[in-house]
Amino acid sequence: MIKAPPSKWFYPILALPLTALLWLPLPVLHGLSDFLRWLGFRVLGYRKEVVMKNLRNSFPEKSEQELNQIAWKFYQNLFDVMIESLAFVRINKQTILDRVELHDLEVIEKYRKSGQAYILVGGHNGNWEWAGQRMHLAGHEINVLYHPLSSKWFDWWMFTIRSRFGVQPVPMQSILRVMVAQKNDFDCYAFIADQTPSSENCHWMEFLNQDTPVFLGVEKMAKKFNLPVVFSDVYRVGRGRYVLGYRLVTDKPQEEPDFFITETHTRLLEQQIHKQPEAWLWSHRRWKHSRKKNDA
Repeated sequence: MIKAPPSKWFYPILALPLTALLWLPLPVLHGLSDFLRWLGFRVLGYRKEVVMKNLRNSFPEKSEQELNQIAWKFYQNLFDVMIESLAFVRINKQTILDRVELHDLEVIEKYRKSGQAYILVGGHNGNWEWAGQRMHLAGHEINVLYHPLSSKWFDWWMFTIRSRFGVQPVPMQSILRVMVAQKNDFDCYAFIADQTPSSENCHWMEFLNQDTPVFLGVEKMAKKFNLPVVFSDVYRVGRGRYVLGYRLVTDKPQEEPDFFITETHTRLLEQQIHKQPEAWLWSHRRWKHSRKKNDA
């Protein structure tokens, strides 16, 4: 079992002012999010150049006015998710049950009931932090992969929040060891697979009209341990309200051709983004690598 990162005695003290702020009611915190959106988009232009470039390249058919409307909505989603995720430090279980609705639960319930572990893959859509917590509250034991943050204090803070109800955060570099040790002790290994991999260890494909490197980790782990793969849909349906659904990628990973799993879950994410583009993480530098000539 992965232990919590070693905490210093002053970490909780540093967290007190932020924790006090986050005890405000969610409607008040969403008002704060509105102010941060105005400040980040209109005044400071926080990563605005990255956001607009990503949107223009992804949706060349849309006008500049349409892209600006998507960007404005995106900044609301961005700051809502940031505040809602931090507020999880004090949010109770009933709030998550009320605000995250589960659809198509039968897709994963059969694995939980039979004791079959599976891989859940998704992207940075809606509030992905709340989505994992809602699954755990539905009875699924979950390992959530994450990249440790450079700030030790903030990494401690996020680990504390994510593990509060029993979800088990696992550093990306430890996942192989954990999967070997746990076997079927956990129901689910959750991957967020839309981050940027190194250009040496990836699969290249067209994604959102752009040549894009995609992580192979989901496919490799699924085939190595013969685990079913399920895609997770997360849609925003209101302020602090989300719908979480599931779609099967494969039940027989070892029988699938190379890159089938990778391309399928990436296409499902692309469909999700087209349905609700403002809910994806456009501020991420997703296309910072270019394909080398020998990879073409």
